[in-house]
Amino acid sequence: MNTTATLLPLSLLLSLAFVTPAARAQDCPCARQVGFLLRTVEVNGQTHRYQVYVPADYTPDQKWPVILFLHGAGERGVDGFKQTAVGIGQAIRLDPTRFPAIVVFPQVPPGKAWFGEQAEVAMAALDAVMATYSVDPDRVYLTGLSMGGHGTWYVAYHYPDRFAAIVPICGFVVFPETSRSFFGELPPEQQAIQSAADPYAKVAERIKHLPVWVFHGADDPVVPVEASRRMVEALKALGAEVQYTEYNGVGHNAWDPAYAEAELMPWLLAKRRGQK
Repeated sequence: MNTTATLLPLSLLLSLAFVTPAARAQDCPCARQVGFLLRTVEVNGQTHRYQVYVPADYTPDQKWPVILFLHGAGERGVDGFKQTAVGIGQAIRLDPTRFPAIVVFPQVPPGKAWFGEQAEVAMAALDAVMATYSVDPDRVYLTGLSMGGHGTWYVAYHYPDRFAAIVPICGFVVFPETSRSFFGELPPEQQAIQSAADPYAKVAERIKHLPVWVFHGADDPVVPVEASRRMVEALKALGAEVQYTEYNGVGHNAWDPAYAEAELMPWLLAKRRGQK
């Protein structure tokens, strides 16, 4: 489930600020900075780097939507930068006007995945950003690709009341046995999903109230397209609001066409938590 990250220019790396999030926006000089900004968050005594994207026209005079983005396996690390180079970060750089939202980019260290403590780190980064900036708690969204697509299903399952909508891209629900050496031992929370009689129905039941738009490449050689098809069918069986886009002739990289979809951001940003 590797993704390929391009190296960020040295000038960009040097321009990013390293600032610890403050408790309130009006007390934090960093809340007046915009662009891709480096931050840290502490979870269980460990410091984790993440990034936050703040639109150029950000103002605390309005409540902004927030997107939590979970990267793929190829962007794992502790540098705090690679996770913005693939997926929604790249799409933002290509056309920032399409993304009028604050975007949070946590990062998983090597050998880890978006479950257990790493899911806690992602949520801690989200909470830190929400405490620092003027945001709308009813317009918080979750998306991710490949390993982060799995993370999108997993985090939504464990925090079903935090999000207004989710967008999993080429994701999966069940880890194959052959992936243990790549992702390490599965935590009890993931094992509970995998040991269910129907893991897809178990996840769908928990998140059936959430609007979902799923993307996958029909010719994906890394994550079988059946993983998304089965999850979509499980949601449809429960009457959930779910859209599914499958790209014919596309392999694992379904994220570039997905984040380029003209209707995706208007659809996503129109959703509100608890909206009928």
